[in-house]
Amino acid sequence: MSTEIKVPTLGESVSEATIGTWFKQVGDRVEQDEALAELETDKVTVEVPAPAAGVLQEIVANQGDTVGVGALIGMIGEGEGAGKGSSDDATEQPSKEAKDKAASDSNGGYGGESQSDQQQSAGGSSGSLTDVNVPSAGESVTEATVGTIFKKVGDHVSMDEALLELETDKAAQEVPSPVAGVIRELAVSEGDEVQVGALLMKIEEGASAGEKGSDGSGGAVANRAPKADEHGADGPAAARSEEQAAEGKRPPAPSARKLMEERNLSADQVQGSGRDGQILKGDVLEAVSRGAPSSTQEKPAAPKRAEPSKDDAPREERVKMTRLRQTIAKRLKSAQDTAAMLTTFNEVDMTATMEMRKKYKELFEKKHGIKLGFMGFFTKAVCHALKEIPAVNAEIDGGDIVYKNFCHVGMAVGTDKGLVVPVIRDADQMTIAEIEKELGRLAKAARDGKLGVSDMQGGTFTITNGGVYGSLMSTPILNAPQSGILGMHKIQERPMAVGGEVKIRPMMYLALSYDHRIVDGKEAVTFLVRVKESLEDPERLILDL
Repeated sequence: MSTEIKVPTLGESVSEATIGTWFKQVGDRVEQDEALAELETDKVTVEVPAPAAGVLQEIVANQGDTVGVGALIGMIGEGEGAGKGSSDDATEQPSKEAKDKAASDSNGGYGGESQSDQQQSAGGSSGSLTDVNVPSAGESVTEATVGTIFKKVGDHVSMDEALLELETDKAAQEVPSPVAGVIRELAVSEGDEVQVGALLMKIEEGASAGEKGSDGSGGAVANRAPKADEHGADGPAAARSEEQAAEGKRPPAPSARKLMEERNLSADQVQGSGRDGQILKGDVLEAVSRGAPSSTQEKPAAPKRAEPSKDDAPREERVKMTRLRQTIAKRLKSAQDTAAMLTTFNEVDMTATMEMRKKYKELFEKKHGIKLGFMGFFTKAVCHALKEIPAVNAEIDGGDIVYKNFCHVGMAVGTDKGLVVPVIRDADQMTIAEIEKELGRLAKAARDGKLGVSDMQGGTFTITNGGVYGSLMSTPILNAPQSGILGMHKIQERPMAVGGEVKIRPMMYLALSYDHRIVDGKEAVTFLVRVKESLEDPERLILDL
């Protein structure tokens, strides 16, 4: 007896979905209500639970297929099932005899034999091979670019240890190891474009680093090295990569490594600013601008007049845009093309907020375990203003205006990979302490490249702080489909007329960019005035006034 697996009801107005990831393979044992697959719609990502316990007998709809509500996507049969990735059906996988024959026909070489077949026949293998695939990166994300690969074939990895980094059009994320063992095969190189579900590498579960792989050499024969090595890179950066790995440092980013080789620089001449001391392209350019000396290498002596002048140095460099940068560019331009965007300005006297922060910052940090910054005050002030002027918290959906009765506030954060906007969800329900804690968590995740797609979805309003870089005034661009974004700027002392007297005050310019299709000028100005009032009299935030 078989049980059908069908696409569940996905909510109002949602009639179809895309198969994101299958968590099980044909032949796998499944329990009732266990997650089988992930469905992606234009609104949410949902998991499909098993309607009954048994064995996954058939997969009807594959990853990437578009299916309607109620459509058949798989079948569950009776039985205990086999191990992961195996099947009871003889047509799904070749028998052991067939594998042995294939191995003998290949004369011990790689030939047409699969990597998993080799591992099963290798005398040194101690466990089964586990595939590491491209994970689902969330709604509407179907492909990614392989960034830095942290491990090589033959390396031992622990469960949940970072294996490599993937860049999507939304974020950069690390892929953790699903098991502890030894890497036997790398299926990708740095810079490769990969689809969700594609094979990245294979790990022999339970193996130790000293055990030999299928070729008897301790590593897999199907190792694909990073592209820089494929082109014969043998400069100073390449010579240092193994030393850096031994020291626990990440190798230079591919673009940085290429530039280091062109400028004849070694890794110890460049100070890395990336995670775990990784050298980024900007670090190399900075080292070059400081006049870092070239590595000493044996070269034929040449007359001084033959030395190249600065005019002979390359004046431009072509670097492929990352998916994240491409998406940033498209979305920002789309916001300009779509919205009727205007910006209104005001200024706020930060005296009262700064005095309150100074008075309570030590007690605040002692009690809550986090420093008291300005973002907590600004976020609360914004939430108060959004409740009074709901149009700034709304968005256009076709011919409708959707008003949000909650405040998911996005915080624009600049990283070495580009601009990301993590979201503090239900900020209007949080205290200042809770906002500061959540902001700290999101900022750290952004710097470490560990932001999940869910961390950046659903924002209703955005705050961007150009003041941390010294900006005095700006006109921020809307984060579509939102209708408002607040720009914070540098706090600067200026002479101000106060009660008929000239006094020096810490002032900040505020800028509100808004979509004039939804928000009228009166509403935009009133919103900004309410933010100003809350910051100049922060007791209003405490008393909810």
